[in-house]
Amino acid sequence: MDKFEYGYSATLMRMAKMVINPESQIIRSQSNTKHIANHHHAKFPLQQIYYGAPGTGKSYEINNFTKIYSTIRTTFHPDSDYSTFVGAYKPVMQKVDLRDLSGHIVEGVQEDRIVYTFVKQAFLKAYLGAWQKYAKGGETAEPQFLVIEEINRGNCAQIFGDLFQLLDRSDNGFSTYPIESDSDLQNEIKKAFADGGEYALENELDVDDAVDGYTSNYGKTLSDDIKNGRVLLLPNNLYIWATMNTSDQSLFPIDSAFKRRWDWRYVKIADARKGWKIQCGNEYCDWWTFVKEINKKIAKETSSDDKKLGYFFCKPPKDSDTITEDKFVGKVLFYLWNDVFKDGDISLFKISDDEKAEICFDAFYGSDNKVNVEAIRKFLVGVVGEENILKGDDADNEALEAIITGGNVDRSQYNFNGSGKYGKSTLGQKIIDTYLNEHKDLTFELIKQTFPDSMLNGVPGPGLIVKSDVDLASYSRYYKSGYESSDGINYSIYKQWTIGNIQAIIEFAKKQNWMVEKL
Repeated sequence: MDKFEYGYSATLMRMAKMVINPESQIIRSQSNTKHIANHHHAKFPLQQIYYGAPGTGKSYEINNFTKIYSTIRTTFHPDSDYSTFVGAYKPVMQKVDLRDLSGHIVEGVQEDRIVYTFVKQAFLKAYLGAWQKYAKGGETAEPQFLVIEEINRGNCAQIFGDLFQLLDRSDNGFSTYPIESDSDLQNEIKKAFADGGEYALENELDVDDAVDGYTSNYGKTLSDDIKNGRVLLLPNNLYIWATMNTSDQSLFPIDSAFKRRWDWRYVKIADARKGWKIQCGNEYCDWWTFVKEINKKIAKETSSDDKKLGYFFCKPPKDSDTITEDKFVGKVLFYLWNDVFKDGDISLFKISDDEKAEICFDAFYGSDNKVNVEAIRKFLVGVVGEENILKGDDADNEALEAIITGGNVDRSQYNFNGSGKYGKSTLGQKIIDTYLNEHKDLTFELIKQTFPDSMLNGVPGPGLIVKSDVDLASYSRYYKSGYESSDGINYSIYKQWTIGNIQAIIEFAKKQNWMVEKL
């Protein structure tokens, strides 16, 4: 059943038909994705640009969606042009038969020589792949994705050239206006589609009704013209999706005629709930807290969202939740200094108590060229406030555990889902965050029911899940705030798991078929 994305009843009906009619199309298809392609152009945008501030997860979202489908990826840059997007003749090294001075082939002897051959690029590969899939599956054809990263870093008018016309799609998902292909491209397409070709068509194309009023310049049908490469036409299973950082929009402005041929999906800055933190010596600052506060200052400085930081602007190393001081200075502070504040108000970077001291970026490094932890701390305090500079990883947890157990502190560490090295407090928080990230549609009451107060095993306080308007009083440091339910209620989550209650959240994780291993 997992192979189908139908509702429960529809899935059972589909499976019954497979048994009753083993000759049905779905039996003959080996792809578990073909069913979604039927009328797919009505479900998913055929041409879509994900845009937003850097680090919001645009590429991640596209990759997460397309990873089960055939996908060709490319990245635009200032030197990109039509030939690097579609294809062109290029010199390549090949083995060729050696000839003697008379021009005769020397039997059994070859040599490496540079020859010119047509090299297919991202668009042509996706185009050929889409038609190959369409010929095989028709209206139930498997989708073919072409993903363009950083689309506005290239000159789109130059890169797309006459392909621009193909971006006009009719209600049936096919290009409204086919275009003529040049002789080189025509030959490559014809050769690729032919028997034995790289993209050989399994069945004959039958798309003569795809374009209203089509008249061939060659006295042939539309299907024949496409198969022989005479005309180009985008099929309705070819998706072209792209990403764009709004902070880079000045590189190559995209004209309005190009823009209106795309659907636009804004990816807002949001808490991904990874629990990441910025290391600062023996202390740390919650990454999301920093992102929220620095973005307020960026907005005030630039009056724009373009330069704000997304959650994924800076990531900790693999199997860690901590952004090191070196990475924070080298990536985050360097960006803020050079691209946001340098030509404006740089008072945020003042880390010296000497009023006459020059404000400069190299103050974040010592004479030994190592990062100045104290300077980083002063910067962070200026952004998030002293109250958000916290003690090391599980310091509060150990203090609480010492009180509960009479001084017996358990410093066990855990592996979660095959990675990490977490203390009890971090483990409990990570389990809850992972569940909430996978169930973003939960209302506040459902979240409360999922994580009842009984999990805390009698620990005093307001409870496990607490609305933000509840006064936490002296318990505030034991909670992580900044959560919002699907029904718009802000809340905080208890985060200090101890030896007395960690087993409850571990058992919950195991019920989700997640792995928790004590190291």
